[in-house]
Amino acid sequence: MKGTVVIDCFPESAERYRDRYAIVVVDVIRATTVATTAVSMGRRVFPAKTTDEACVIAANLNDPLLVGELGGNKPYDFHMTNSPVEIAARVDVHRPMVLVSSSGTQLLLNAVGSEAIYLACFRNVSAVARHVDGRHERIAVLGAGSRGQFRREDQIGCAWVTEKLLEAGYLSETQKTSDLVSRWHNASADEIRGGKSAEYLNRSGQLKDLEFILDHIDDLDTVPSLVNGELISVSDHIESARAAVRI
Repeated sequence: MKGTVVIDCFPESAERYRDRYAIVVVDVIRATTVATTAVSMGRRVFPAKTTDEACVIAANLNDPLLVGELGGNKPYDFHMTNSPVEIAARVDVHRPMVLVSSSGTQLLLNAVGSEAIYLACFRNVSAVARHVDGRHERIAVLGAGSRGQFRREDQIGCAWVTEKLLEAGYLSETQKTSDLVSRWHNASADEIRGGKSAEYLNRSGQLKDLEFILDHIDDLDTVPSLVNGELISVSDHIESARAAVRI
């Protein structure tokens, strides 16, 4: 046995795991998708819990891009909502992104203090599972949730990462974890079309983001990790560490 893995949900759940676990954060619609997309393009990304915190971070950056949503709405004076379509289309990758979301960045920053923190979405399920496999004895895969619900897309994202870890030799810690993996085994990503998050995107005229998510399944090797307040690709972090050793 390599270790154990557990699925849980909501920003407050991080408090149960951060002392002894590595944490994988999943917020498919849309925080971890937009952040992973941005990091994959070489953009620097800084998460924040609140708009005030975002402004403090932005004040110390050169030409920052304020991105996010609170309650589904773009905050006042922000440049754009947390749209993976829009961030993928932008060519100004030199501009660091400061990201705020209703639950995804809350969960992410609540996990600070854990053994390691990673971001997962439909784009990098296999890459995340490969990276954490064997590196950590206890892994918590946490869905951000929304409005008190463990949303369908986050259940699927958590289940897909966890299933790969179970296949690699990890054991499920809880019956809930096993049940979620069984429920979404071999599920099509299109299952999320029937969820409340997809309904919101449709109602608010943002279906392009849903289609982007469904058109980009396991297509990235990028694994963002939160290090000193910034989301960076683990491959870059590992290379930096090797360079420091050589010096």
